[in-house]
Amino acid sequence: MADKNQIYFSRHIVCDDLSRLMKEHMPEEVTFGRNAEFPKGSYVWREEDEADSIFFLRSGQIAVKITDAKGHEVIVRVIGEGEPFGELCLCSEGRGERRTSACAVIPSEAVEVSVNDFIDFLQQHHEALKNLLFMFCIRLADAERRIEVLAYRGAEERLGRLLLSLASSSERETGDDSGEITLPISHEELAQMAALSRAHTTVTMGKFRQRGVVRYKRGQPVIVDVQALAKYLNQRERGG
Repeated sequence: MADKNQIYFSRHIVCDDLSRLMKEHMPEEVTFGRNAEFPKGSYVWREEDEADSIFFLRSGQIAVKITDAKGHEVIVRVIGEGEPFGELCLCSEGRGERRTSACAVIPSEAVEVSVNDFIDFLQQHHEALKNLLFMFCIRLADAERRIEVLAYRGAEERLGRLLLSLASSSERETGDDSGEITLPISHEELAQMAALSRAHTTVTMGKFRQRGVVRYKRGQPVIVDVQALAKYLNQRERGG
């Protein structure tokens, strides 16, 4: 059974393929990869830590966050089982520093691989290099969609578009085309993803529930009526 604290976010077969290749070709020497366990709420890294390794999540879930000018944390990506993360260390020159933090949403286990060892691995396994390139492209596309969501100034538009984006990802992952998508996500996590205050998020979600476009109970997943929510948001944009 999934942990109730787990956030749903899209996963991609390319990430699974990259992790599979790492597992198949990883040498037995412990120096190549180090297993690490992270209790719920603990940090894999913090902002300004040295960016000298990439991670592969074996189990659990990791939230990658940034801190805005007011000190509020915003979730920029959620890492699921089998996915690599911390890959931007490959873009750092010399001893680069992390610009994000990474925190365990639920108890998690990951393999940490140094940048130098991972680059050596990519040079020997071209299929892994191809998958890494695809992963960068996919994550860039995800980032562009998040920017589109954050471009909405109104809370209802921003939160509504975020819910539709998460619902779309869930539909692709599960194949559920019933029109109602269940998202195991809390108001706090939605607030961090939408860069809104928790109070503002709760009020806005209450409005959505009153209009019948979402359903939820305290501590339970959010059920999104995709068509109804999209219709409502489109009407607002047209001034209807």
